Amino acid sequence: MQRMTVFQRFSRTFRENPSLAKMLVVFTVSGGGLMAYSEAKSENEMNIVDSTEAEGKKKRVVVLGTGWAGTSFLKNLKNSSYDVQVISPRNYFAFTPLLPSVTCGTVESRSIVEPIRNIVRKKNVDVHYWEAECFKIDAENKKVYCRSNLTSNLGEKEEIVVDYDYLVIGIGARANTFNIPGVAENCHFLKEIEDAQRIRRTVIDCFERANLPNLSEEERKRILHFVVVGGGPAGVEFAAELHDYVTEDLVKLYPKVKDAVKITLLEATDHILNMFDKRITVFAEEKFQRDGIDVKTGAMVVKVSDKEISTKEVKNGGAISSVPYGMVVWATGIGTRPVIMDFMKQIGQANRRVLATDEWLRVEGYDGIYALGDCATINQRKVMEDIWAIFRKADKDNSGTLTVKEFQEVLADICERYPQVGLYLKNRQMRSLFDLLKDSKGDAVKESVEVNLEEFKAALSQVDSQMKNLPATAQVAAQQGSYLADCFNRMEECEKNPEGPLRFRGEGRHRFRPFRYKHFGQFAPLGGEQTAAQLPGDWVSIGQSTQWLWYSVYASKLVSWRTRALVISDWGRRFIFGRDSSGI
Repeated sequence: MQRMTVFQRFSRTFRENPSLAKMLVVFTVSGGGLMAYSEAKSENEMNIVDSTEAEGKKKRVVVLGTGWAGTSFLKNLKNSSYDVQVISPRNYFAFTPLLPSVTCGTVESRSIVEPIRNIVRKKNVDVHYWEAECFKIDAENKKVYCRSNLTSNLGEKEEIVVDYDYLVIGIGARANTFNIPGVAENCHFLKEIEDAQRIRRTVIDCFERANLPNLSEEERKRILHFVVVGGGPAGVEFAAELHDYVTEDLVKLYPKVKDAVKITLLEATDHILNMFDKRITVFAEEKFQRDGIDVKTGAMVVKVSDKEISTKEVKNGGAISSVPYGMVVWATGIGTRPVIMDFMKQIGQANRRVLATDEWLRVEGYDGIYALGDCATINQRKVMEDIWAIFRKADKDNSGTLTVKEFQEVLADICERYPQVGLYLKNRQMRSLFDLLKDSKGDAVKESVEVNLEEFKAALSQVDSQMKNLPATAQVAAQQGSYLADCFNRMEECEKNPEGPLRFRGEGRHRFRPFRYKHFGQFAPLGGEQTAAQLPGDWVSIGQSTQWLWYSVYASKLVSWRTRALVISDWGRRFIFGRDSSGI
């Protein structure tokens, strides 16, 4: 009988016993021995593994946009149980408050951007980025349709379909032209890095053209007439930056044309910076007048041609006048992006300006879709819509009446669910609901006094007047992104132990506390190393000391140490050498 080798014995054993748990394979490579060891699994074991993997599959979170809301969400997301897919045509985050500085060479564009991959690469969450633009959201089938920003060899852009479990929409807004003829074709906008770079090149081009020898004086003045439309923070800051750029740098390089330069700021309302304290508004208007910036309030733009801009006087009989210009910067209003408009039609919100969400940032009617930033607004629920549910929840003994004490027990939940109640009490200098009922029924109210539904309605009838929409600012978007990330981080925990207010129209509590915006103040740089600030507590500060506060706050808010170092070095370079006037 032929003797079996060791290898043959192992082979025969495994063929006769396929369910053996262990396998050893020995072979030689270049005279050396190599041993491989593995475990074989039975069919039942394989099924158990597949089932475990299916149960442990990560839920996919698709994030649309890399602006303030989307980036804040990604930075603060720490729960590794999600598979995150980021889709945006912009593969970086831009610090937009410094865009006016980019337009005039005070800060370089590369200094205020951070690649999105740098922001997420060290996180313990699976985050993937695709450079593409979403053009359709299918809420019913939980899919988003995207188009790659990169063209193939055939000149076509690849289309991508992505499934999601949760969708976070943070794609911001576009400039709003209000359908005014000629705005889209002839004006510069100030929303993106590319916009700021174009403005910078155009400013230098205007000076170069005006410096040519064969121009008439009238044409030279037209070319050097810079018009800024919009008296909000962006328009005011750009006008101030442009004035400093011209007076501190460009007049030295183009001395022959310095007397032809003119800057005009157009605002449709009665004052610029009308969202600020009146002291700031007055100071800004007086400073611009001293600096020679022509501020025209009550002037509504009605048409923009390639060489003239036409305005209508809001008050004085609606007279229309036209002035020649060299460059127009449109810094007013935000509009809805086409993909959001299409999505709103799908979900029955076609008559709205932006997406409506609840206080937890969920798109109304869609539990797994969230919208943040400029593309959405919180539709705060009114107290009077839920007055009967609130009354019934507070009436624990079902007596049909409420004592002050009963109402006081649910007041904290009411104020958390309906923040307008707390604002109303604060504005009316009321310390408690007891004061509210006294205001409604008179001084005779005591804790034992009972009120019926109609009296309860009367006491709360005015609180909804305190409701206000949040401003479309970077500060709001960043806080919303941080809040939503915290909700995702604690999703499972809060499913088991809800921490939100009482459900007045249901049982139990909401999973999370609703989003609450905390205002930290706002700045308005006015040029000449002077800035105005309106800080919490109605504290107003104006002057050079506030400019240094602006420097420190903005430097601290930049997303990385790299961008902080670059921006600070740009500021230092400007102090020593002046602004870059190359237009590149």
